[in-house]
Amino acid sequence: MQPPAAIRGVPDIFAAALGAGAQRDALVTRSGTWSYADLDHLCEKGATVLRDLGVRAGDRVAASLPNDVDIIIAFHATMRLGAMWVGINRPLAPPEKQFILRDCGASVVIADDDIAAQLGERGDTEWRTVRCDEWRRSLEGAAPRPSRERVDPLAPAAIAYTSGTTGYPKGAVHSQHNLMLAARATVESRGYGPGLRKGDCLPLTILNMVVLTTLVVAEAQGCCVIMDRIDAEGVAGWIRDHRVTTWNGPPALLHSLVADDAIGPDALRSLDEVWTGGADCPEALRDSFEAKFGRAVLATYGLTEAPTLVAIDPRSGDHRPGASGRAMPHVDVSVRSDDGTVLGPGETGEICVGPQATGPWAGLYRTMLGYWQRRDASADALREGVLHTGDIGFVDEDGFLTIRDRKSLVIMRGGANVYPAEVERVIHQLQGVAGCAVVGVPDERLGERVVAVLERAPSAVLDAETVRDHCLESLARYKVPERVVFVAQLPRNAMGKISRRDLAALFDDPA
Repeated sequence: MQPPAAIRGVPDIFAAALGAGAQRDALVTRSGTWSYADLDHLCEKGATVLRDLGVRAGDRVAASLPNDVDIIIAFHATMRLGAMWVGINRPLAPPEKQFILRDCGASVVIADDDIAAQLGERGDTEWRTVRCDEWRRSLEGAAPRPSRERVDPLAPAAIAYTSGTTGYPKGAVHSQHNLMLAARATVESRGYGPGLRKGDCLPLTILNMVVLTTLVVAEAQGCCVIMDRIDAEGVAGWIRDHRVTTWNGPPALLHSLVADDAIGPDALRSLDEVWTGGADCPEALRDSFEAKFGRAVLATYGLTEAPTLVAIDPRSGDHRPGASGRAMPHVDVSVRSDDGTVLGPGETGEICVGPQATGPWAGLYRTMLGYWQRRDASADALREGVLHTGDIGFVDEDGFLTIRDRKSLVIMRGGANVYPAEVERVIHQLQGVAGCAVVGVPDERLGERVVAVLERAPSAVLDAETVRDHCLESLARYKVPERVVFVAQLPRNAMGKISRRDLAALFDDPA
C-alpha cells in the first residue's frame, strides 16, 4: 500500500486518469456520460464562469442542486480557484438554508429554480443566486482559461455543516489535503482500480459524498455513477443498467430492497461491495440482505468532521456483530476517558481520531481545521491534537470499532446510563420494525425515562406490549422503554438517518 508522496490539491485529481486514458468514462448521470477529457474541460469552463462572477480564493461558493453533472462541475471549479465549497441539502427548510448561507458568508449560491426561489434573488440578499439554467448557459458560452491560481492544499477549502441535532448546525472546515487523503486512503485500502464503477444515491450536497464519489473514483481512474433515485426499484435499476460494482446506502433503503418482491435476487449481481452505517444497521437486516442478494453488507463509520470514512469492514467480509469495521490506514482511532486517558481494548469511552504515529501513513492525516467561526467549539473538539467525535464506543482486541451511542444522547435514568443505540438494536430484531428511535424524556424522580418511537413496516402487526416483552428478554429492566409510541413515518435527514430533533413533534407529552 503506497500513500501519497506529497500533499496534493483537488485540481490534480484528474491528472493520472487523463494521462492513462482520457477518453475512458469518468461520470454517468441522468443527463449523460462524460469522459475524463470532457469532464476536465467542463470543470475548467466552470472555473472561468465562477471567476467571471467575481469568485476569488477564499470566497465561499454554495450549491443546492440535485444529483447530476452540474454539482460535480461546480465543486471542481470551486477547488480550482482555491475558493471554499459549501453544500446545502435541498430538503432543509428555507430558514435553515438561509442560516447556512449567512453563517458561511457565501458570495455565490448555485441552485435549481425551486431552491433559488427560497433563497431570494440578487439585490434582496447578501449573496448572488445563480439558477441552474443560467449556470448551464454560462458553461456553454465560456471559453476555458487555464487556472493560474496557486492553490494551497492546506488552506480552508470546504465547509461541511453538521445536521444540527441540537441548536444551529456547525460548519466543519476541511482543506483540500483532507479531502484528497481520504480519497487516496479509500482507494489504496480497498484495492480499487480502473474497473471501479461506484454508484451513489445519497445527495452530493453532503461533502463526504463528494469525496466518496468524484474524488475516490478519479483517484482509482474508474467511473462515477451518480443516481437520481432513492427508491428501491430506482436504485436497483441504476445498479443493473450501469454495472455498478460498489454502492453505499442507508439501512432504510437496504430494508426496502430486501422487502420489495419485484426486485429479484439477481438484481444486484454486478456489486462487489455494499456499504452502510455500522451503528445504524440491525444485524438481522444485514443477514436478510445477504440471504437474498448473496452480497455481504460492509459496516462503516464516518462523520462530517473526519471527513468521510474512519472505519470499514475488510473486503473479505469479516464482521463483528454490532461493530463498524476496522480503522482506515491513515487514521489512528483511540478511545479516551473524560480526562483524556487512552483506554484499552474493550473499554468504553469517547472515540477520538488522529494521525497514525508510525508506518507509511504516519503524520499524513490532519484533523479538520475547526468549526467555522466557532472558536470555543473548535477548541473543545480538537483537544490533545485529536478529533473528539462525541461518539461513545470501544475497540476490541482485533481492532473492530463498536459505536454505542452519541455522548449527547446517553439517557441518564436513575443514575444509570442507557445507550439508545443498544435498545434500538434489540428492537430492530423484531419482525415488522421499519425504523426505531429511543429517546430520553424528563422525569422528576428518575431524571429521564426511556421512550421508543417506532415506524411499522407495511402490513406489520406490532403492539407496545410485544416490543416491551421482547426487550425484557435481552435488556436490563431499567433499559426497557417505559413507553412505546408508533408513528406513520420517522423523520429522516438527507443521509437517511433519523432526525432526532424532530421526534418530539411526533407524539404528545409522554407523561
